[in-house]
Amino acid sequence: MVSPPTRYLVFFQYFGTKYSGVMETSNEQSIVGVQNYLEKAAQNLKPVVPIKFRISSRTDTGVHALCNSAHFDIQRAPGKPAFNEKQLIHCLNYHLRPEPIRILNVYRVANSFHARFSALSRTYIYRLLMGCTHHSEIPVFERDLCWAPAGGHLNVSAMQDAAQFLLGTHDFSTFRSLNSETRFQSPVRTILQVDIRPSSGFLSHHYEHRGLEFWELKFRSRSFLYRQVRRMVGALVAVGQGKLTPRHIKELLEIKDSRAFPPNAMAPPSGLFLKSVEY
Repeated sequence: MVSPPTRYLVFFQYFGTKYSGVMETSNEQSIVGVQNYLEKAAQNLKPVVPIKFRISSRTDTGVHALCNSAHFDIQRAPGKPAFNEKQLIHCLNYHLRPEPIRILNVYRVANSFHARFSALSRTYIYRLLMGCTHHSEIPVFERDLCWAPAGGHLNVSAMQDAAQFLLGTHDFSTFRSLNSETRFQSPVRTILQVDIRPSSGFLSHHYEHRGLEFWELKFRSRSFLYRQVRRMVGALVAVGQGKLTPRHIKELLEIKDSRAFPPNAMAPPSGLFLKSVEY
């Protein structure tokens, strides 16, 4: 008699530059998703049925995750006990060694648990670098891990004022990119937190004399629309550059039309990190 499957919640992180995003893609593509590597590693557990990861939070090409999550079921051969969490962490990480992907934690959960729909909130951070007048001034250790907007400096106070308009429940149609799922999704989201604070860079204390400043924009919501965070960051940076005023953010929300978003203002993926998924 075949034993019933056991469900696990897994937390994992990845450096997203070399992947097409977190979601599974065809293995024939030259650049594939993080999920492809997770599932390839999981097949070394010798399951009766191939293991599928159900990802909680989608991330795009070039976006990183300090901590994403997923659930998966493992069905073992008759008489084989369920894996414990430490076994899974060690085995998966062993087979993920060549990739910048790491399993952080694994928890056994009820079969009714769903990594995506059981999540209470998600937190993203976006890393900005100020003080660079040219992209060649970005420290090599920060390449692909931040955005240095043109002009070098931003009016952070104006950005913080503008960010307050994003808090709360709104129709974020202007702040989403269109994709195949757009017409099936409500554009209404509730932003629980927006913070803009100074941060530190990797080894930044070794080049303080260069006058570089790192800042983090933090956004927390139960869920986000397609590319919503990158568009919110881009609009706030435009405020910091003086291209928009803080009240323009309120006006963009009220327009409720993705075509009204300023052209070429969306922040690049390199500075974006999924920080955590809360349950």
